[in-house]
Amino acid sequence: MPDHDFKLYKYRWVVLTIYVLISIVIEIQWLTFAPVASAARAYYKATALQIDLLSMLYMIVFIVFCIPASYVIDTYGLKKGLWIGAVLTGIFGLMKGVFASDYVMVLIAQTGLAVAQPFILNALTKIGATWFPLGERATAVGLGTLAQYVGIIVAMVLTPHLIASLGNGAFDLKPMLMVYGVASLAAAVMFLALMRDHPPTPPSASEDAGRSRVFEGMRSIFGNRDMLLMLGIFFLGLGMFNAISTCIEQVCRRLTIEQAGLVGGMMLFGGIVGAAILPAVSDKIRRRKPIFVVCTIGMLPGIIGLTIFSGYLPLLVSGFIFGFFMMSAGPIGFQYGAELSRPAPESTAQGLLLLAGQISGILFVFAIDKAGIGLSMMSFIVMTATVIFFSFVMKESPVFRRVSGRPAAG
Repeated sequence: MPDHDFKLYKYRWVVLTIYVLISIVIEIQWLTFAPVASAARAYYKATALQIDLLSMLYMIVFIVFCIPASYVIDTYGLKKGLWIGAVLTGIFGLMKGVFASDYVMVLIAQTGLAVAQPFILNALTKIGATWFPLGERATAVGLGTLAQYVGIIVAMVLTPHLIASLGNGAFDLKPMLMVYGVASLAAAVMFLALMRDHPPTPPSASEDAGRSRVFEGMRSIFGNRDMLLMLGIFFLGLGMFNAISTCIEQVCRRLTIEQAGLVGGMMLFGGIVGAAILPAVSDKIRRRKPIFVVCTIGMLPGIIGLTIFSGYLPLLVSGFIFGFFMMSAGPIGFQYGAELSRPAPESTAQGLLLLAGQISGILFVFAIDKAGIGLSMMSFIVMTATVIFFSFVMKESPVFRRVSGRPAAG
């Protein structure tokens, strides 16, 4: 196709913005009860396991619906897949607020929201490939991933504040859940009104090529050496992050609960800073591997610090370093994997990477429970060294060698 048939549309930023909003909402709904678990137990007269289940559902349901969600997105189109996620978010987010006082109804609503999550998260690299030129894709994926981190922080910080300010002096969860429910419905309506499947013309020549079918793409991914290495990196790296985030109080065992929470918050803050900077650098230099290698190497001092230090300030610094490099490796890795796995569909590749990290995260949490935090953290250092080795032996993205020229701005 001639160069003049490729054009950038400013509407790509509208698509990315509404994606960011729906991503923030779905992450807030995930961890609504995590920072107020004791209040939730009293409110519902429930056990600790019943309250923890409201958050754990997201991980369990993701494993079940990850591949089906990617199949829908890659087979029936970006818009249809994301519409499913948005509709479920709006309906079940509001349901959670309306029936806030009934634990069973809240559990059903949380299950519906958990089903929505893979339809939203797995579409990110597809949005980048469909709407953005090669030189902006890691940036777009970085901003979309950053939205997830923002949603987690909002849930942790805003939830207790809303209960305190809207609960009339009592631990009443209904006003807080209604605020989140209305926000979910508003974000879903905005998304449904503004989302477009694709621009009139592709953003670059690299997107003019077709993609294989989902299961054919999965077979090619599992036959691709570099994608197997990337799956190994996400299995170890994302699994470590999920486990450390879940067990942050054990990692910071000599600190108070409040201090341990701030170390976890510093990890997320580091991730937001890193996701805002390093993917854009990758786009700027038009390389994936060097920045990805830097991220994996940067994880090492962070994980070592979290393992050997017991003081509050060293753990804060270590948490920031680990979060900065680990969480910025995520969006770069998603885009890197999408490019390595072509012609496999983008959301299929991203879904498999997320699935690897979800499975290992659950396994690592159980390992911490059985082996103890000390031995587990030492094993995480070894895993990080393995991740660094894998990143070194991977090849650079082939897309940069195939694509030349810039599309016209529009």
